[in-house]
Amino acid sequence: MLQLLACGAAIVTLSMGIRHGFGLWLQPITQAQGWSRETFAFALAVQNLSWGVFGIFAGMVADRFGAFRVVAGGAVLYALGLVGMALSPTGLVFTLTAGVLIGAAQAGTTYAVIYGVIGRNISADKRSWAMGVAAAAGSFGQFLMVPTEGLLISALGWQNALLVLSAAVLLMMPLAVGLRENRPAAGAQAAREQTIGQALRESLKYPSFQLLMAGYFVCGFQVVFIGVHMPSYLRDKGLSPQVASYALALIGLFNVFGTYLAGTLGQKIAKRKILAFIYLARAVVIAVFLAAPLSAASVYIFSSLMGLLWLSTIPPTNAAVAQIFGVQHLSMLSGFIFFSHQIGSFMGVWLGGYLYDRTGSYDIVWYIAIALGVLAALVNLPVREAPIERRSPGQLPQGA
Repeated sequence: MLQLLACGAAIVTLSMGIRHGFGLWLQPITQAQGWSRETFAFALAVQNLSWGVFGIFAGMVADRFGAFRVVAGGAVLYALGLVGMALSPTGLVFTLTAGVLIGAAQAGTTYAVIYGVIGRNISADKRSWAMGVAAAAGSFGQFLMVPTEGLLISALGWQNALLVLSAAVLLMMPLAVGLRENRPAAGAQAAREQTIGQALRESLKYPSFQLLMAGYFVCGFQVVFIGVHMPSYLRDKGLSPQVASYALALIGLFNVFGTYLAGTLGQKIAKRKILAFIYLARAVVIAVFLAAPLSAASVYIFSSLMGLLWLSTIPPTNAAVAQIFGVQHLSMLSGFIFFSHQIGSFMGVWLGGYLYDRTGSYDIVWYIAIALGVLAALVNLPVREAPIERRSPGQLPQGA
């Protein structure tokens, strides 16, 4: 178990950590290439959608053939995508590499695939905790890798920094060896072989799965809007760029504790209650932040509190899916849940820019984020976490 957790956490640290620093390349790349910021932002928006779409298929392959092949393939795609970012001659090629290619790579090297391995190989009494450890690793990756990437850009230039990172992501290939599954999945029922089609029909028609997807849409909207647009919001308000940098670092640091705590509490408290609290707390924290006088201190307090809530939805959401449907198709189902998250991410980053251009302010989007937080809290409360009751192997449950 320790080997699996260590390798999985290291893979997520690299994959998520590098991804969180992509904003550092916005100015160097657009200035060097003569592109608009919209060109860069569109590529990252496509990356979010690509990640969500390919995540479904990466989960299917991982459930069927194991995570090792998926992670190894994702590492190669990640390396190629970073090389493409460095050498793209046009905005279209940049979108295909930084957007489509790296999005597909992240699908194979992040939470859905890693959580599938955890779900199949760690017993239910420790599953939520283990997912919290993996999510905390991704948060630590943000805290560790973002300043590292900044140093690489300063020391080597933006192109060489990307090439160094392209070599670094290949370290995920030997780490993937630690995810090999050589024994029957923990808790799996050998007598029941549910097909992919049966699993999809069962989950997509099940109300609790739909509610979890709705909540995850809100999660994506909130975190990507804040992560991408808060630095500009703070500059508009007259605060220095350093305040925004420290704010993002604080989010990453406190998210380590928040995700671990959420995973640990998921073993003791109903996951629907944890999720409802997180979403409602986000709405309250955003509302207080907007109402209070803006200062560097208020930004740091807001970032610390949001960090505790940032990705803390991931362990209870995925653990709830495993608890309801079992672990046979967990990577695929986690991929579907995450696809909803990425649609929210796309809407958050795009709507933030669209409404700002139309109104000259981010106020409307902040208010939407608050309203969505309250809505997500409400929709998670009716989630039924009990294992689904199937009439016979592979069949849909009654009333689904």
